[in-house]
Amino acid sequence: MARATRPHVLLLNPPVVKPSEPPPGLARLAGALHHFGIPCKVVDLNLEGLFSLMDTPRVDSDRWTQRSFRHRLTNLVALRGPDLYRNFDRYHRSVMDLNRVIEKTPAISGFHLTLVNFQHRILSPVNSRDLLRAAEVPEENPFFPYFELRLTTLIGDENPTIVGLSLNYLSQALCTFALIGLLRGRFPGLSLVLGGGLVTSWVRRPGWKNPFSGLVDHLVAGPGELALLSLAGIQHAEERHFIPNFDYTTTPFRGTEKDSGGDSGLQHPAPGTFHPSLFTPHASRLTPRSPYLAPGFVLPYSAAGGCYWNRCAFCPERAEANPYLPIPVDRVVTQLQVLAQTTTPVLIHLLDNALSPPLLKALATNPMGVPWYGFARITEQFVDEDFCRALQHSGCVMLQLGVESGDQGVLDHEGKGIDLSVVARALKNLRTAGIATYVYLLFGTPTETIVEARKTLQFTVAHAAEIGFLNLAVFNLPIYGPETDKLRTRMHYEGDLSLYVGFDHPRGWHRAQVRQFLDKEFKRHPAVAPIIRRDPPFFTSNHAPFFAP
Repeated sequence: MARATRPHVLLLNPPVVKPSEPPPGLARLAGALHHFGIPCKVVDLNLEGLFSLMDTPRVDSDRWTQRSFRHRLTNLVALRGPDLYRNFDRYHRSVMDLNRVIEKTPAISGFHLTLVNFQHRILSPVNSRDLLRAAEVPEENPFFPYFELRLTTLIGDENPTIVGLSLNYLSQALCTFALIGLLRGRFPGLSLVLGGGLVTSWVRRPGWKNPFSGLVDHLVAGPGELALLSLAGIQHAEERHFIPNFDYTTTPFRGTEKDSGGDSGLQHPAPGTFHPSLFTPHASRLTPRSPYLAPGFVLPYSAAGGCYWNRCAFCPERAEANPYLPIPVDRVVTQLQVLAQTTTPVLIHLLDNALSPPLLKALATNPMGVPWYGFARITEQFVDEDFCRALQHSGCVMLQLGVESGDQGVLDHEGKGIDLSVVARALKNLRTAGIATYVYLLFGTPTETIVEARKTLQFTVAHAAEIGFLNLAVFNLPIYGPETDKLRTRMHYEGDLSLYVGFDHPRGWHRAQVRQFLDKEFKRHPAVAPIIRRDPPFFTSNHAPFFAP
């Protein structure tokens, strides 16, 4: 009796997301598949696709674009080495020049691309009809020449039976469906699986009806390990905490290119290929497996799904009923130690919505010998100066802190569970300990007016010396949830997949006024403006730890 053929899985990370670290969700899936001996290959089409655009010839470009194109290799090498991050002005110029190369890619009429975003002037990522349109005409996507050649070669070499695509952000949606259209048209026998954070938000909307049933074989909401294992024939996997597998190298797809030896003398490759020198780090001191735009390999790791607090008003996690699923703390420490030894990262990025107090305590007492950063809620832990110093000694270089507002009434009404007196002491202690802070502020919530917003400005000014970086956001109202039902709403984005809805602010503090306040008052304050200016362009919090004092 012939043995059943083992399924072979191909996992793809579509453009466009920040190209500073590998896709963490796919590494977790790869870890689960490899644990059961399922053949699997992970390919970061985001990183490779951006590089393919960088090597598209430029004709009749303006001087800035011509200069940026000539020096793209130099800038790529610099971004992968430590020296550039010692001079923010040089770093800023290199990033802006690389983005210019992407932004001014020829033959992308109707699209707006950056290093971290992808938009179309007509097609919307929150409209299922537009996503289906992107799948119907994948050749209109600017990445299509690369997609076509790369996938044809990949599928011919790997012969997969299952292709999984990870869709986490709106900036990936149109390219993801262009990929799906290409795969469905050229390889109709493949089983296509679509998962990721954005897909989870879609599927868990009340009244969800799948508009992609004739195009995508399986939509996966939430963690995808068990679902993918089941599709691969593993029906009774009880283990849920597989160690992520980063033991893959996204290698440059070599076509017919030739290197003439100089940065400005490249002979351009055939359509859909890119020059290997765009991909391979040139400096020997760099981690060989680190083609990403960071000064070495950045290890992304998630210790929990969902949020342990889960009590904030208007919280998407709560509205979507996403459970809090932590990995046991001792296993987190063990996995991080193993991954740190095997991948030799220059930085660990902890991806949790908020690192739990027990996990923070464990990290403080189990140094990994590698710098790390992540989100944390401000709790009484940070009032303890010794605890903050222990965190710093363990490798913590930066914490992302959701302060949200400088008005206690707003925080209480929004269920944040934050005490501003504790915030003030925490900011001071973290700065004293040598831990940078990336502070997140939110404006335009239903209980805020310009009066409360100015209190937030006053709080920020009072603690400007203790705030390393700032993220200023305008409140978006989730399209469903108990708090949403209490407000007078209207369509904010035209599309059946929209996650947010417009609303009439109950206190008259509307979005246009919020933006005007931020642009003309908040950002221009002499104590705030320098903090805003030092935020790394495009890469923001992903590169901020490299500029931490």
